[in-house]
Order: sequence, then structure tokens, then C-alpha cells
Amino acid sequence: MAGRIIRVLLAGSLVGCAPWVLQAQTKAPTGIKVTQITGLPGVKNKTGGRLLAEGNSLHFSHEQMKVDLPTNSMEDVITGNDSQRFIHGAPGLLLMAAPYGSGRFLSLFRTKMDTLTIKYRDTDGGLHGVIFTMPAGQAEVLKKDLVAKGAHTSAPPEDEASKIPTAKEPKQ
Repeated sequence: MAGRIIRVLLAGSLVGCAPWVLQAQTKAPTGIKVTQITGLPGVKNKTGGRLLAEGNSLHFSHEQMKVDLPTNSMEDVITGNDSQRFIHGAPGLLLMAAPYGSGRFLSLFRTKMDTLTIKYRDTDGGLHGVIFTMPAGQAEVLKKDLVAKGAHTSAPPEDEASKIPTAKEPKQ
């Protein structure tokens, strides 16, 4: 009788622990939740997925599809904040009226979401560009990570941009 009670309690405790064991075995998705607006080979425009800078690559994954961009192939990494520093005020308003829908594209940089634009070269040397949108506050972190891993940028981070002398400031 005591043996049977012990077996029932042991079986019950195993069944009670099963959800935690299963939960530990299934990995939570990693990376930043993004929407790829355009530019990745083999990926439809406006496809949602996850973006992760790992090793020397930027990984985009959507369901079973995965695309990797090596950081050393990235010639320019720009965020929406970088674009706002270059395009602001009255010129930014005029850009909304730009021809052939380009004004609508540029208006992406004036919203509350973050954008990340990457200009890169493929293995044959062809020049390509990809645009991602993501929750606010994520693009600058990802840009700094990519630059640290070997990507290039024409717009240094804001803290470094403030150190660059302008025409109005005398060089020291």
C-alpha cells in the first residue's frame, strides 16, 4: 500500500513538472521584431520577422526562411534618427511632395517607429539596399552593434557626430 502511494505521488509530481520541462525545451524567439519593407533577396516586401546581429552577420528570420547579411558587406547603415538629422524642418516638409512616391517613402523617417536602412554588396559585387522598420529605440542599438562588428556608416552615432566640427564652429 505504501509503495503504491509513493508511485502515485511520484507520477503526479512528474506530470505536474511536465509543463516547465516542455517550456524550458522550447526556445523563445530571439532578436528584434521587425518588418522588412523591401530589399532582401527572396523575401516579399512588407514581411514581418526577427532581426538579430550575431557573429559577423545580420540574421533575418521569418518562419522557416532565413537570410544572412555579412557585416563586412555593409557599406552604409543608417537609422531614421540619422535621416532626421539630415532631413528636418521646411526641407523635410517639401520632401513629402517629391515625385513618384518617393516623398511617401521618405515620410517613413518622420514617424514614431524606428527605421534601419542598410546598403550592402552581394557576393558578385552588386549593390543592394534593405529597409527595416521596428519598435522605437531599437534601430540605434542595432546600428551600433553592426558597426562594432565591421559594418560601415556615413552617419556616426549622435554622440560622435557632436564631436565633428561644422563650418560654423572653428576647428581646435
